[in-house]
Amino acid sequence: MSGGEPVHIGSIDQGTSSTRFLIYDHSAHIVGSHQVEFTQFYPDAGWVEHDPMEILESVRTCIAKAIDKATADGHNVDKGLKAIGLTNQRETTLLWSKSTGYPLHNAIVWMDVRTSSICRKLEKDLPGGRTHFVETCGLPISTYFSATKLLWLMENVDAVKEAVKAGDALFGTIDTWLIWNLTGGLNGGLHVTDVSNASRTMLMNLKTLDWDQPTLKTLRIPAEILPRIVSNSEVIGQICSGWAVAGVPISGCLGDQHAAMLGQACQRGEAKSTYGTGAFILLNTGEEITRSTHGLLTTLAFKLGAEAPTNYALEGSIAIAGAAVQWLRDSLGIIHSAGEIETLASEVESTGGVYFVPAFNGLFAPWWRDDARGVCIGITRFTSKAHIARAVLESMCFQVKDVLDSMHKDAGEKGEVKNDKGEFVLRVDGGATVNNLLMQIQADLLGSPVVRPADIETTALGAAYAAGLAVGVWTEDEIFAEKAERATIFNPELDEELRKKKLESWYKAVTRTFDLADLSL
Repeated sequence: MSGGEPVHIGSIDQGTSSTRFLIYDHSAHIVGSHQVEFTQFYPDAGWVEHDPMEILESVRTCIAKAIDKATADGHNVDKGLKAIGLTNQRETTLLWSKSTGYPLHNAIVWMDVRTSSICRKLEKDLPGGRTHFVETCGLPISTYFSATKLLWLMENVDAVKEAVKAGDALFGTIDTWLIWNLTGGLNGGLHVTDVSNASRTMLMNLKTLDWDQPTLKTLRIPAEILPRIVSNSEVIGQICSGWAVAGVPISGCLGDQHAAMLGQACQRGEAKSTYGTGAFILLNTGEEITRSTHGLLTTLAFKLGAEAPTNYALEGSIAIAGAAVQWLRDSLGIIHSAGEIETLASEVESTGGVYFVPAFNGLFAPWWRDDARGVCIGITRFTSKAHIARAVLESMCFQVKDVLDSMHKDAGEKGEVKNDKGEFVLRVDGGATVNNLLMQIQADLLGSPVVRPADIETTALGAAYAAGLAVGVWTEDEIFAEKAERATIFNPELDEELRKKKLESWYKAVTRTFDLADLSL
């Protein structure tokens, strides 16, 4: 990649439980970073909220401290920082006052299920039922997406009702909130979102890449509160005074899973799975919109410039992956740190017949059952905490397997790229992929190879790529070139007959989770 004078690109990575700022050099190596965890609020069963002001402050802290670290290590970031990219947790929804700059309510997080009744009513009232908007936005009616969260806020929060009526409300996902504040806030802050985040609201037309007017009319959402939609790689605006990086352009913005696709350099027919709080599997379908008939979402992959072609994707979203490990740690105390689960699970060679389905807030793809709740079955007196730990790891891999099975059916042979042995290779990333046992289980249950890159933090890297591309630091050819860094390949070792039996048992366990949401407390 380009050399010469010091060149740096910054990347804001705003996730579900933490915020990070990373600084890359022209070779896409990290020269400084800082991470801050923020508070998760659970006001009621199935409800999850974040404080937008706390998130904003976490970004401010991370930027300042990452720059301090890089500077201390001899990197001239002040002069070399050419652009900043942003990637964020998708679907998480908030409204704020354009006159005060303050949120009108806490942000409602993507996994929150308080909008179940709104979803049921829409399904009942609209002629297309659950799939009424699929033709335009690619998404079913679900608690997952921003539109239903926005409706809940408009119906249930007086401050929101009043602000919308007075023309004082601004809607956005977390990217929109951060960009508005980074570019001036009350003093001319830019109210924008990007095509990938907009594609997760249920309100954007996948073909026109603009807000779908018939959908807005049906849901009675005023267009004035919505941000302007831009591509993933273009100069959006300059960072305002008061920030440690004032004057630097924001030139890349992608939802986290789309950023990971770019960081993994996924081209048409290639797929990646990111293991974080949830797990998200995306297959790049190129410039073609592929409709799913097997429970997946049709969504946008990325659009690398205002005039660039649009890449689309099939996506399978899993609500609970790494969050189940956090549950073992924080709620049950079975482990003291997330890293301990690999050691504990390795104490046994199998789960001893235990199957764990983490349907804490329902099941996402490919089941789409918000009436599901978590189960752990097959427990005997022989069962130990090691068996439970291994069952939790297996649950993450079984869920990914379910999604990939649907993906293979939807994409067909022509829609997938295979290796020399005729195998479909899954690229993986995210914090949980450091767990070698997890990756081996994944390969075993898929019956095909899993490839882990040398740098597993591909989400932040994807945002940096998008920002650097817009300001000429990198070219698309450089971003999508085969990387020399050594990847780790996990090949399946499990007997085929045993694999089939385990999958049958898993499906049996999944069906046990259905229709449990109304159990009395």
